[in-house]
Amino acid sequence: MQTAFNPALPGSGEGVRIFSRTVKHTSGGTLAIKIVEPGRIAPTADMLDAVIAGDLEAAFTWSGYAAAKAPVFGVFATVPFGPGPEDMTSWMLEGDGSRIHREAYEKLGVVGIPCGIQGAKGGGWFRTELNSVADFKGQRLRFGRYAGEVVAKLGATQVPLPPGEFFYKLQQGTVDGGEMSTPAIDAALGFDKLGLPYYMPGWQQPSAVLDFLMRKDKWETLSPMLRIQVETACRANIAWMLSRSPHLQGTAMEKLRASGVVIKPWSPELLKVFRANSEIVLKEQAERDPDFAAALANQRAFISQSIDWRKLSRLP
Repeated sequence: MQTAFNPALPGSGEGVRIFSRTVKHTSGGTLAIKIVEPGRIAPTADMLDAVIAGDLEAAFTWSGYAAAKAPVFGVFATVPFGPGPEDMTSWMLEGDGSRIHREAYEKLGVVGIPCGIQGAKGGGWFRTELNSVADFKGQRLRFGRYAGEVVAKLGATQVPLPPGEFFYKLQQGTVDGGEMSTPAIDAALGFDKLGLPYYMPGWQQPSAVLDFLMRKDKWETLSPMLRIQVETACRANIAWMLSRSPHLQGTAMEKLRASGVVIKPWSPELLKVFRANSEIVLKEQAERDPDFAAALANQRAFISQSIDWRKLSRLP
């Protein structure tokens, strides 16, 4: 099983190891999953193709990579101002999220199982302060697809970069800023050494689903018991990531501050503009792709049913 995440990294990287260990223990050693480092057999963004072709037996990855084949996967990974990890988990496990997710992968001949929920990313690292819409004009920024379209409407240029290149391009000044990952991963990758401000919150990706993938015919060679054990291990991994994340990110923020990083909140003006432009971008995508439109509408309808409870149950 090739992973999209370095197993040494906190959070999603740890999740790869926890999942593999859980499968081995629950199956009594009958099913052992060997972790293959990112990029060893296939480029990370192409792992789904490698699973379909049979070059990879399995993959542990981010739902967003599959959006290149079917935009509906963006609903599970890259919706600006989308659901947080708690609401995403609720939609996936109690709503129609898992069904929509499963059916989208089945169209590709793949079994895709939700196997982790990543919390919010940081808002990004930038070489200059961004306090108003005017500050974005001419900026060369690394963001995901939809967030990239959002900032492009403010006059920025979206620069597509693999995760492994972002640190050095930012250090060299060939890009002006952008997002990497969660605070814990950003800290582990040494972004605090750049001496740049770190913006919050990560409006561009409040949560994301991580997937375990196998080609359908290979999945069906597993016994029904082993399939259940893999599915159970994935659910356990979701619970583990949800419980791990708040403390992990909190301590990471403490470390970043201690190393001299200035944590800057996005201005209310910019958040308002980000949100308005996000609605435009998502509406445009929904008009292009009916599956995306149906999944996004389903997700929003489900989450809206808990809004009153959330407001009433949270202490001020």
